[in-house]
Amino acid sequence: MPQQTFWHVHVVDGESRQTRRALAGFETESMGGDADPQNNLHMDGARHVIVAVMPAGMEGEWHENPAPQWIVPLSGRWWVETMDGTRVEMGPGEISFGGDQGTTDGRGHRSGVVGAADCHLLIVQFDTVPQAVRDAAPA
Repeated sequence: MPQQTFWHVHVVDGESRQTRRALAGFETESMGGDADPQNNLHMDGARHVIVAVMPAGMEGEWHENPAPQWIVPLSGRWWVETMDGTRVEMGPGEISFGGDQGTTDGRGHRSGVVGAADCHLLIVQFDTVPQAVRDAAPA
């Protein structure tokens, strides 16, 4: 069965960290009609979808993610730095789950754009961390 890896921004003892994890539990199913089967992992509970454009040169100072959320780069590159000093750069094909709500001092993480091009992101927010993320194993 396939796996999808992601960077998980989360809180341990009041400090934000990033851990590489892998989603599992995909189901083989058709999307309907005569479409061949594909491997899908369903995550119910999405409450808000945002398409964001981070302008080239943007640097976001310390902040927590506003809600548990998937961040999916569509084009360009961006970076995330957590309180433990880990800095990860991501582009299309790499995803992050922002779950750093509740850091001791509210700092969470910093983020910004890599390079001279804007970074386009798809953000899917949830009320709570999806079970698939809670069950994800280290990659």
